[in-house]
Amino acid sequence: MRFKILFILCLFILSCNNEEVGLASTTVNNADNGDDNNNNDDPDFTDWSSDTHGNDTAPNYTEVFSDENAIRRIDIVFEPENWALILEDMTSLYGAFGQGSGGGPGGGGPGGFAEENPIFTTAEVYYDGLQWYHVGVRFKGNSSLSFSWRNGVWKMSFKLDFDEFEDEFPEISNQRFYGFKQLNLKNNFDDESQLREKIASDIFKESGLPSPRTQFYEVYVDHGTGPIYFGLYTMVEEPDNTLLASQFNNDNGNLYKPDGNGARFTQGSFSPEYFIKQSNELDSDWSDVEAVFSALHDSNRTSNPSVWRSGLESVFDVDGFLNYLAVNTVIQNWDTYGRMTHNYYLYGDPENNNALTWIPWDNNESLQFGKMGGSLPLDFSGVGNNWPLIRYLYDDPVYQSIYDNYVSNVINNAFETGYIQSVYSSYASQIEASVVNEQPGYTFLESPADFQIAVSELINHASERASAVSQYLD
Repeated sequence: MRFKILFILCLFILSCNNEEVGLASTTVNNADNGDDNNNNDDPDFTDWSSDTHGNDTAPNYTEVFSDENAIRRIDIVFEPENWALILEDMTSLYGAFGQGSGGGPGGGGPGGFAEENPIFTTAEVYYDGLQWYHVGVRFKGNSSLSFSWRNGVWKMSFKLDFDEFEDEFPEISNQRFYGFKQLNLKNNFDDESQLREKIASDIFKESGLPSPRTQFYEVYVDHGTGPIYFGLYTMVEEPDNTLLASQFNNDNGNLYKPDGNGARFTQGSFSPEYFIKQSNELDSDWSDVEAVFSALHDSNRTSNPSVWRSGLESVFDVDGFLNYLAVNTVIQNWDTYGRMTHNYYLYGDPENNNALTWIPWDNNESLQFGKMGGSLPLDFSGVGNNWPLIRYLYDDPVYQSIYDNYVSNVINNAFETGYIQSVYSSYASQIEASVVNEQPGYTFLESPADFQIAVSELINHASERASAVSQYLD
């Protein structure tokens, strides 16, 4: 009898051990499924699919950026405690909300900028009936951010990073938004038409230049009290993510975001701190940038121009830069190279011997004469050697001729008067309701009439620029 009891107990123990092994095996398999991004099998991730959330699909530009769709709506939902963390961080960077002028509107101006970016925190993002989980969200910007915060305007730009918190939440590993890892929601600061960011980016791209895609989005934010309309934003593609893969044949080169004194390219001003790497960050090699400095300031510039041009073109996409310079000067865009030491990227294209290619960025101050001395004249009178990429290249007769051809090209194509005026009118009709529905505290408009006035100014500006180009080319 005692033997039977012992035998039954042994069978019971073995059975229990087998069940435990089975449970452990199930847990490992579930973890493996998570590593494979099968998060749509998780009951908490019912909206997850490979097309909408996975990283193994090509970016869906039609869904995110195409003009074929109506103005999109995107919702950002914060837990109240996370929203409180964001506000606490912003207060530490810029002072109390609504307590200060922020230095006045206008990009690039001195003073009032924080030396570090605002913090990321998690939020849920909703779009077209689907949810994205534990998304990294932070405020972004320089003068636009400081001015908005200090003047009590909640309409501040956001950066979204869909897998920023994958270490804390492994279940969202490599989460994407229709193939995009990061996206920017820009607040159209200092632009009562709310058209400049999108249309300028489109003009650059239509002119054959690498340029981020853009689209209009209504943004709603819920930080515990229900969705609040933060206003009409412009969604802008992130350069260090999909732009390189979609607009270059090889996206493995160095991408830089220049800023500061060295970004002028004056002789002897190079330092890595002025050329922040956005790719290949662990590779401490700036030889491609240093090569441009060396070629640009080579003594052959004055003694043997043809040799100088050949050397410069071997390390810098001169033709692309002259095209950019023509477009930027024709449409007028003061808040970038020539007035400011920022708002452009450089990409060392492996398909072009790692020669640096110019990528325009941050165009909300374009399509107007501007501030801080205003946009540059078409003949660059008054531009000194402290902006050598302009002064040296324009002073070279060969390069000046190429520049002039690009000036003619843009005024007869992407910025042709009748065409661009129709573009202004079409987009203005599309976004008008979204703009005039912005509420006090969430808008830069003093009245809805400001919108139509601003659109009229853009239309008149196009005619004025056509006259200016005609006079210049004659």
